[in-house]
Formats: sequence, structure tokens, C-alpha cells
Amino acid sequence: MDITRIEAAAERLRGNVRRTPLLSSAALDAIAGRRVLVKAECLQHTGSFKARGGWAAISALTAEERACGVIAYSSGNHAQGVARAARALGVHAVIVMPSDAPRSKIDGTRAYGAELVFYDRATGDREALGAGIAEERGLTLILPYDHPEVIAGQGTAGLEIAEQAAEMGVREAEVVVCCGGGGFTSGIALALEAHAPEMRVRPAEPTGFDDVARSLASGSKQFNAQTGGGLCDAILTPTPGTLTLPILSRLCGPGLVVEDDEVLRAMALAFRHLRLVVEPGGAVALASALFRPEAFEGHTAIATLSGGNVDPDVFRRALDLV
Repeated sequence: MDITRIEAAAERLRGNVRRTPLLSSAALDAIAGRRVLVKAECLQHTGSFKARGGWAAISALTAEERACGVIAYSSGNHAQGVARAARALGVHAVIVMPSDAPRSKIDGTRAYGAELVFYDRATGDREALGAGIAEERGLTLILPYDHPEVIAGQGTAGLEIAEQAAEMGVREAEVVVCCGGGGFTSGIALALEAHAPEMRVRPAEPTGFDDVARSLASGSKQFNAQTGGGLCDAILTPTPGTLTLPILSRLCGPGLVVEDDEVLRAMALAFRHLRLVVEPGGAVALASALFRPEAFEGHTAIATLSGGNVDPDVFRRALDLV
């Protein structure tokens, strides 16, 4: 993985994904005790940054691979990103989803015309199920984070952060990224290494699902004790990716970990001060920037709001906190 792949992905994505804004709020700055800029990927097509990786991966397929179709597994955001790109590019998509995925994500994926296959998150093995279907039907597997073109597509957000921050006169910052398997985080880290080397990326995760933070601290791949049941469904992965962990280890600072109540508060504050709707997994970076001031150096933090596909009941729960 290198910057040339990310820049090539950016060319294929041009006109097919949004250049999302980098926003600010004096109220959020006051809470954090420093300047906080927010990369609003919740405004992306499909409601999350995953539209980038889905388009990058499917647009890179050969004509023969497109004709055979693709398969992906996801709790919903990667599912919608792949399904959207597949429909636009004339490719049949099969999506393996947990049966407890948020209804908004199931409905969104189905609306793009994908074929859905459900499994039990607590007892099922999505990787084995996806690989088995791929082999049986001759489908190309588009992994949610451990895929070079997916990483490259997610990295295009990093290119935008570098450009937009420079336009604001920001050269140095800690860039906090909502992190599951590490595709978004590693892609942004690679982009900033090339285009904004004075910025440092920090992975952000919820308590109980902090495998990346523990892996970075220990120097070896760590696993989560559970893979489901958490508030932040979009980033509940068992362990960092094989492709992503070396990138994270080389380029990222220590991981940040936040509690669920802090995530809900961050969701509410994003709505109050930025008028943005953010899902729990998409708010962990902002929660880290707001509620972990001692973990940051310098005057500026940039936080990704990585997704906005939240069920109404969860959003109401967040709004009740502030």
C-alpha cells in the first residue's frame, strides 16, 4: 500500500463520492479546550465513509469479475457502500449481514438492490460464511477493511483532510479516526504521511472493543472478547486487519478509548452545535477529542464523523443526555 494507489482511487472516485466538509464549532472548541475540526463523512453518499471504499474496490475490478458479481460482509455501512457502487456499475452484489444490524442499515442496503444473507453475530462466523458463498458462486469478495482498494478508497478522505486543513491554515494536528478493523484509519494515515506529514493519526474505539489500541500498545495483534452487543455496531470487529495493523503500527499514535455514555453525548453535541446526525460508531472520534483532553498535544484536533446511519431509538437516547 502506498500513496499512488490512494491517488489512483481518488481519480476513479471523482464525481462519484462527495468531498465532505471540514467543520468547526466554537462550542465544541470550548468543551475540548482546543480547536476541534470535524470531517463530516456522515454527509457522504450512503451516510458513511464506506461509500469511498466500496466504489474504489468495485471500480477496480476487471470486466470478467464484474460479470460474476461480488460479495461483502458488513453490519451495514460497508454493505451500503458496496451495494451502491455495484448497482451504479452494473454488478450483482450479495451482502452478508448480522441479523441484529440496525434496521436503517438493512433497509438502506436492500434499497440499493443487493441480495442479503443474514447470520447470528453471536454464534456465526461471517468470514467463513462469506468465503463459502464466494467460492460456491464464483463471486469476488470485497473485504470491509483488509482489502487494498478499500483502504485506498477510504484514504481519499485523508487527501481531503490535508487539503481542507491547509486551506484553514492548519498544518499540525492530531487526526482522530473512528476505528474498527483499521481500513479508514490506515488509509487516512497513508494519505497524511504523503500530504500532511506534520499531522498524527490516532485510532478511536469504544470500551470493550479496543483491539487496535491494545495491539498498538502491546506490539502484537490483540482480539476482543466479544464481537457483538456493543452500542457502536459499525466498528465492532474482532481484531485489526492483517494489511491494516502494520500501517497503523508504523504511522499512528496511541489509541483512544471512550465509554458508551461519552459516545452518546458526542452524538448529541454534534447535533446541537453542527446540526449533524451521527451514529454511535461514527462518533467515537469526536468523543475522544471532547472528553480525553489529557491525551492530546498541540492546539488542534481533527475528528472524523464517520457515519450517520443511526436508528431513531438510539438517536433519541443520545438527545436525552444534553
